Amino acid sequence: MILIIDFGSQYNQLIARRVREHHVFCQIEAPNISLDAIRALHPKGIILSGGPASIYEKNSPKADSTLFKLGIPVLGICYGMHFMMSALGGSVRGADKREYGFAELLVRKQEGLFKGVEKKSTCWMSHGDSIERLPAGFKIAASTANTKVAAAVHAGKQLFAVQYHPEVVHTQMGKKMIRNFIFDVCGCKRSWTMKSFARQSIEEVRQTVGGQKVILGLSGGVDSSVTAMLIHNSIGRKLTCIFVDNGLLRKNEAQKLKVTLKKHLNINIRFVNARKPFLGALAGVTDPEKKRKIIGRIFMQVFESEARKIKGAEFLAQGTLYPDVIESVSAFGGPTSVIKSHHNVGGLPKKMKLKLIEPLKFLFKDEVRVLGKELGLPQDLIWRQPFPGPGLAIRIIGEITSRRLTVLRNVDDLLLEEIKNAGYYKRLWQSFAVLLPIKSVGVMGDQRTYENIVALRAVTSKDAMTADWAKLPHKLLGRISNRIINEVKGVNRVVYDISSKPPSTIEWE
Repeated sequence: MILIIDFGSQYNQLIARRVREHHVFCQIEAPNISLDAIRALHPKGIILSGGPASIYEKNSPKADSTLFKLGIPVLGICYGMHFMMSALGGSVRGADKREYGFAELLVRKQEGLFKGVEKKSTCWMSHGDSIERLPAGFKIAASTANTKVAAAVHAGKQLFAVQYHPEVVHTQMGKKMIRNFIFDVCGCKRSWTMKSFARQSIEEVRQTVGGQKVILGLSGGVDSSVTAMLIHNSIGRKLTCIFVDNGLLRKNEAQKLKVTLKKHLNINIRFVNARKPFLGALAGVTDPEKKRKIIGRIFMQVFESEARKIKGAEFLAQGTLYPDVIESVSAFGGPTSVIKSHHNVGGLPKKMKLKLIEPLKFLFKDEVRVLGKELGLPQDLIWRQPFPGPGLAIRIIGEITSRRLTVLRNVDDLLLEEIKNAGYYKRLWQSFAVLLPIKSVGVMGDQRTYENIVALRAVTSKDAMTADWAKLPHKLLGRISNRIINEVKGVNRVVYDISSKPPSTIEWE
């Protein structure tokens, strides 16, 4: 495996993806990881991520510099390069000219990290600091017009440092460099597959749980369904799944999922109607973070109530994914900026009586779908578009009322019908509607109306860490808008969201 130490880069998840694309497992850890913990992971290589800080600033994040003496190859990227240089006796200073965007990379020798890399290629820069003095034993390996030390190498100790970001697609030969580091330098093997992950995870769950029972929150989405299948394959009937109807689901979703889940999953499932406590607690609440925290709290209360009915239940399983963890808790305590809390990460009570099991927490969504196929899940569950844990609560901007829920459900139902009929459902990462907290003037039947505005959101993505707005045909958008305004009472205006992530997020709240 490859260990990635997170110094706060928003690109750290891209580093992980680049490694896993080569069927090599990797794990992101905070800079304060101990040497003993590093040794216990048995990494074949270490990658130090970039970050927003300057190494010479007070309280800038630092790892234990002794890691450079472990005999493990290390690749430092941007801030990771600065940490490496500083820790080994070099010096870093503010650059005379900040370098951001594309630059021409000139490679001196096509060996090691740069084996098979073109002598001239495009790279992506994003830095305001530069190397002033190299540590003993290091040599310049590449430069740009603005940055003399764009890459440095200590061949004897297998230490590599680059100022640019090889993990982003803008760096022309970046994938090749990472591939060289993984295989030629570190000697990794292409041994990490969903089949091996499933086998290992099933055994880990079996050892962790022992003879006790597990409760799982089953939403019907791919994450929780794959989690249920994996744990069921590990402990069988000792798993009890609970489907909670929180009153924030799509139109007729509870009834549809009940049929689907019973048909495809031969697992203990309990269906709980908890609409009143959820909607009661959310009455009058408009702040999105408060909504998430309230939903997380009620969610856990319902589970703990059900847990008391199941003798021997000691664990709560969740379908938490890697993007949830990265966005919610800043990459295992690293200095990455927290974007938003997820209800199954940031909304859990501090004194939870059930112990957590999250077997998918190191996986991205596309990897989960491959795992679901490996476990034998049906296509309609594997390819179901993501639906947020807080449900329609975060797609209604402002106060949540029964009336507003009805309006949004009808809009959402019509939207998905048209998206599916047009053959776009599987091609999109998500497609949904958002009810805005404002109204607009309209004209219907020669009479003035003053009704709700809904925003349509459709995005393409691979893992939800980045996303682009979908360029849906104007004819399709026009048909959807026309149907919503004519068929959904209470809506007289439809707008389309054309913002990407970043800077926006996929969900509005």
